[in-house]
Amino acid sequence: MNPKINHIMKKPILLLLACMILAFTAEAQKERFMVLEFVKVESDQLFDYIEFKDLMEKVYRQARNDNQIAGWDFWTLQSGADQSDFQYIMITHYDDPVKMMSGMDETKMIEYTKIAYPHLNEAQVVKLFENSLSMREMPMRLYMKEIVCTEDNFQMKPGSLASFDLMKAREGNFTAYEKAEEEVFKPIHEKRIEQGLMGHWSLLRTALPLGTEAKSTHLTMNVYKDYMQFFNAQAYEDMEQSDAQRRAVNEGLNSRDQKWVYLATLENVVR
Repeated sequence: MNPKINHIMKKPILLLLACMILAFTAEAQKERFMVLEFVKVESDQLFDYIEFKDLMEKVYRQARNDNQIAGWDFWTLQSGADQSDFQYIMITHYDDPVKMMSGMDETKMIEYTKIAYPHLNEAQVVKLFENSLSMREMPMRLYMKEIVCTEDNFQMKPGSLASFDLMKAREGNFTAYEKAEEEVFKPIHEKRIEQGLMGHWSLLRTALPLGTEAKSTHLTMNVYKDYMQFFNAQAYEDMEQSDAQRRAVNEGLNSRDQKWVYLATLENVVR
């Protein structure tokens, strides 16, 4: 082949490779933020609230289509500190901290409800939206930023299981705790993912300044495909772990207090 032609043909290929590398780097560096809302519903309204979550999925799907959010999850609580406090966890995902803090106002939510339910008139939409909000209370809302996660291709689907572990870094150990999660615990979780014992893991840090009396500073999400994978993971013991690794694990555990662990099942998901 003529060297000049060969040189010309290489240029588009190199340009394509450069674009792919840039796109991958941008995706890897994309920041992720989440609002976790722990929802309480009175027992006589639980059946009506099941319909509400399906309504909210349609509304948040419109918000996702409009690039107002990056995703939305609805989890049913299976166990936790006190299930009388709340029964559900809603997570709204953002790629921008300003969007996270601004949230979606009522006007926007009603607008998306109209799109999701085009057969309803405005008065019916407003009533539907107001009734759904009146069913619930939110005893706890957390604004979080993801600071590290496993590299995997796990797809969130209804039926997925997750443990939400609320942590509080001990005073003076904030940096040591995050370092331990990234350098000690993340590789352990990645090994479990490779062995088919886990789907995904991430560490979140509160996105808002907190005082020393804060109940929690971090949250880890341990995600499993189903109960079978979850129980297999609980029964697993790494016999190959060295003494040095065990010491590092113990030091990491001693850098924080595990406040609560909530186990939940994914019911609805928008991506």
